[in-house]
Amino acid sequence: MKRIDLNCDLGESFGAWRMGDDDALLALISSASIACGFHAGDPDIMQYTVAQAMARGVAIGAHVSLPDLQGFGRREMRVTPAEVHAMTLYQIGALHAFTQAAGTRLAHVKPHGALYNMAARDTALAEAIARAVQQFDPELRLFGLANSALIDSARAIGLPVAAEAFADRRYCANGSLQPRGESGAVIEDVAQATTQAIGIAQDNSVAATDGSRLSLHADTLCLHGDGAHALTFASQLREALQAAGLRIAAPGAV
Repeated sequence: MKRIDLNCDLGESFGAWRMGDDDALLALISSASIACGFHAGDPDIMQYTVAQAMARGVAIGAHVSLPDLQGFGRREMRVTPAEVHAMTLYQIGALHAFTQAAGTRLAHVKPHGALYNMAARDTALAEAIARAVQQFDPELRLFGLANSALIDSARAIGLPVAAEAFADRRYCANGSLQPRGESGAVIEDVAQATTQAIGIAQDNSVAATDGSRLSLHADTLCLHGDGAHALTFASQLREALQAAGLRIAAPGAV
């Protein structure tokens, strides 16, 4: 049976401020990328989210970001590869403390927001992230945009990868994600997003904004937990994938 991972960015609440229904989403996904405090999250939220993911058998990953709480990690910054390497190690280590204390382990690392998009096109930054992940634990899997510099850099040093695609984001003809600031970049219609996800999972292709079709193999599909219809979409997408004969499981799961 063909398989696909459903991952969601979670643990993005902070202090008294809450984002998304993480507990409900954890019942629908197979991998959780947990914020490590740079763009969202705090120690209490990290610890709680690790415990909840562990209780549901969901694979746990570090969701590493640029240091930008105010902008939710979605604003690009001028950073060097050395700085990106250090901040990646720092954030992995922070979440690792909670997984180790809980008696479980990290399964993957996934950059967030602006850092994700920068590393998708900038080989130097991609190599810095991949090197940091490998130095921390060479068995950690690196999640990155399918057909990007991040995936290529990880593969070049023998690091396990999961090529990621998005059900609710539009793709440009060059394979990059349409910038969030542009109209229509985020697919709000649940039926349209589900159709796109099924096409990616079954046919390894997706429609681009110019009408062309891109070849796109994905090991994991990303769900955004901060959307207005996140829970409804996650539930419908999971049902649709299973109805299409796909097994939902984390990368590397038996």
